[in-house]
Amino acid sequence: MSSNKVGFVSLGCPKALVDSERILTQLKLDGYDIVPTYEDAEIVVVNTCGFIDSAKQESLDAIGEAISENGRVIVTGCMGRGDDAQTIKSLHPKVLSVSGPAAYEEVVGAVHQYVPHTPIHDPYTDLVPPQGVKLTPRHYAYLKISEGCNHRCSFCIIPDMRGDLVSRPIGDVMAEAEGLARAGVRELLVISQDTSAYGVDIKYRTGFWNGRPMKTRMQELCEALGEFGIWVRLHYVYPYPHVDKVIPLMAEGKILPYLDVPLQHGSPEVLKRMKRPAAAEKSLERIHAWRSVCPDITLRSTFIVGFPGETERDFDILLDFLREAQLDRVGCFQYSPVKGARANDLPNPVPEEIKQQRWERFMTLQQEISSAKLQAKVGSTVEILIDTVDEHGAIGRSSADAPEIDGKVYLNGITDLQPGDFVEAEVTAADEYDLWAG
Repeated sequence: MSSNKVGFVSLGCPKALVDSERILTQLKLDGYDIVPTYEDAEIVVVNTCGFIDSAKQESLDAIGEAISENGRVIVTGCMGRGDDAQTIKSLHPKVLSVSGPAAYEEVVGAVHQYVPHTPIHDPYTDLVPPQGVKLTPRHYAYLKISEGCNHRCSFCIIPDMRGDLVSRPIGDVMAEAEGLARAGVRELLVISQDTSAYGVDIKYRTGFWNGRPMKTRMQELCEALGEFGIWVRLHYVYPYPHVDKVIPLMAEGKILPYLDVPLQHGSPEVLKRMKRPAAAEKSLERIHAWRSVCPDITLRSTFIVGFPGETERDFDILLDFLREAQLDRVGCFQYSPVKGARANDLPNPVPEEIKQQRWERFMTLQQEISSAKLQAKVGSTVEILIDTVDEHGAIGRSSADAPEIDGKVYLNGITDLQPGDFVEAEVTAADEYDLWAG
């Protein structure tokens, strides 16, 4: 009798995590058990990340470890295409199968090929939860609404790995969201490469959810998700004019007053070399307009310093942009060349020591902004979604905090809560990133 035990290593962004969840759900439906150790597994699946060089190295290391510890490895994900796939096969010739991102059928087919399993179905024990297998805690989940991207930013190779934008039918998205809400999920994190472009590729085609016609468009999606009475958080939203239409939903409490907007820079010249779809001055106008409609909106963004050709003047413009925008949550990365990115051919690379200095100056300024914003919350009452509880107290997040990337709210000494609980508490202290409440 063949074993049915599969090990799984999931690397990369939330979009890759959703890919992993779909593969795991199908494997469970097919009668396979997912095990946490190499020694218990008959085969190991590694879902790779190929966004930047450090992520690629982490993926290669994970593949090597799986081969060393188990010996039978299937590779999928963003490194499973083109030159990266050849690199995997060259460095790790024992790999059994290599496939690209979102290749659910290929991965499951490879598992069936190398670990054949014909289960004897027992309806009393062979149950997969309606929401599928999730790798996140049970009280929040990522909802992926599309694959790929139509932009051709010069520093990014995601369209080469994942292709152009392909929007999921809105009926499928809403059915998944409804299933998650019924299963007890308290927060949905809407993700894609470009959430604000949802439906562009299919001309906002009308679909159906529970017999109700709905356009495949961001506004209609947000309106419908807001009916579930749970937190709905939007990620990877470009500042297009039509995004303005979802801000009133935030002001009305239908969805969280939170937008993750990847702005990347504040200098028009750098943005032009990056081939970004939005201009800095228009972004500032839009930010001010959003805050006039929804003063409590939390704005998160990411930036790149040290992009090829970035001058000291460009960097000063970026700092001025930060001062003007007063963003709540900010991540900053030093530019790193990615094989295949068009930015690699741009002239005037910035020396590593200058990148480091600019990153430090950037982070110092943003910490001042963040600290002042969080200090202003001391004395106010916030709603908190609890993530973990131990003997020391509870840790949760406010509406301003996405899991893994933003801050936390600490409730020291409060131990009578459960993950997934909503509580209200008064903010008693703050630092540059986190809050304390009680």
